Amino acid sequence: MTTIVAARKIKPGLDKTPMNPLVSVIIPCRNEENTIHLVLDALHQQSFPLEKMEIVIADGLSTDNTRSEIQAYADSHPLLKLRLLDNPRKNIPSGLNIAINAAVGEIIVRMDAHSLPEPDYIARMVAAIQSNIAENVGGVWDIAAGNKSWVARSIAAAASNPLSVGDALYRYTNRAGYVDTVPYGCYRRSLFDEIGLFDETLLANEDYEINARIRQSGGRIWLDPAIRCTYFARPTLKALAKQYWGYGYWKAQMLKRYPKTLRWRQALPPLFVLGLVFLAIAGFFWRPAWIALAAILAVYLLVQLIPAVAIARKKNDISLSFGIVLATLTMHLSWGSAFIVGLFNS
Repeated sequence: MTTIVAARKIKPGLDKTPMNPLVSVIIPCRNEENTIHLVLDALHQQSFPLEKMEIVIADGLSTDNTRSEIQAYADSHPLLKLRLLDNPRKNIPSGLNIAINAAVGEIIVRMDAHSLPEPDYIARMVAAIQSNIAENVGGVWDIAAGNKSWVARSIAAAASNPLSVGDALYRYTNRAGYVDTVPYGCYRRSLFDEIGLFDETLLANEDYEINARIRQSGGRIWLDPAIRCTYFARPTLKALAKQYWGYGYWKAQMLKRYPKTLRWRQALPPLFVLGLVFLAIAGFFWRPAWIALAAILAVYLLVQLIPAVAIARKKNDISLSFGIVLATLTMHLSWGSAFIVGLFNS
């Protein structure tokens, strides 16, 4: 378990970091043999000087060919400073902490093994941090399908739909500004000495939790849509349900510690699930409850279908409309159910 130190108030000061400081890109991974070489390629092609960048990968004891893929890439790209570390606990926050502790850069950039940063990603991150605009800087996801199937393309479209993901602005906004959280992120290494490392008791939502500590310490989170990376969405509804179950469960655990961070959008899915369950059970004793249940589902599906059709038209594939609604329903039911379970499970 990682010890979370008491957060001190952050005092912004004049930047004394050189124009091109040493940057440590940290990547937690496990069983990513199909994508790890892609992200390494994207990092190798960055406009930021290679000699000023190191890549620290914390691998959760992969059982596929991930480690051999990393070693092969390192052998064929000797100019890329690449280190591979073991992550015995096999989860993301512990991998992040192992990588941070081993990093030597003044600036830390988090990346995942299934995302592809644009060529100017690192340079824009570093420039933003050096401007002292915020203590954590992040960008926007361009969400891509996990494969070419209809379901995967529908999931990717739903993952950037505001009615599906609420006010998670990093999934769709084109406006820069201060926000509650960003995906991945760019930090000064000294920040972790002030507020502590990632909380290893949270197996998901670790980004939101550390951003909550940054904000409680007087820090700021900046989202810049000019900073972009491609994120590969889950390819199947089963994988999507598993992902959002984890999101909902660990969000509930986090909110027990930071109740003031609750947002209205986060209360809607669990209330929706509770309403459906209550009406389904009540119908056995009072038949009109089933009519109300059917009416609520019909309204929900209609409200979701209208923007889904618009999104599908933009993608020139009207068949995606129903897939987007199905993916959205999967997200909301999984997240909402897990959130309820998480509230009553420590």
